Amino acid sequence: MVHLLLFTRQGCCLCQGLLERLQALDPAPSLQLVDIDGDPALQARYGERVPLLALPAVGAQALRELPWVPPRLAGPRLQEWLRQHGAA
Repeated sequence: MVHLLLFTRQGCCLCQGLLERLQALDPAPSLQLVDIDGDPALQARYGERVPLLALPAVGAQALRELPWVPPRLAGPRLQEWLRQHGAA
């Protein structure tokens, strides 16, 4: 699996749910959690759009935000979703 960024907020049940579903995958993706509440620029950019998965910037490539992950997507279906979006 590819390294992913997971933009979250404290106390966000959707964020916690996605984190748990990602950690339950076999193999689990490498995740870096980014709490947007600690950065005013991230708060302004993402606001209520969390949880949000993104592929980190590499070289000249910009950060690539992935589409919204449906809250009920889990297990093999979540792995397939990640693969289809270039994150597996």
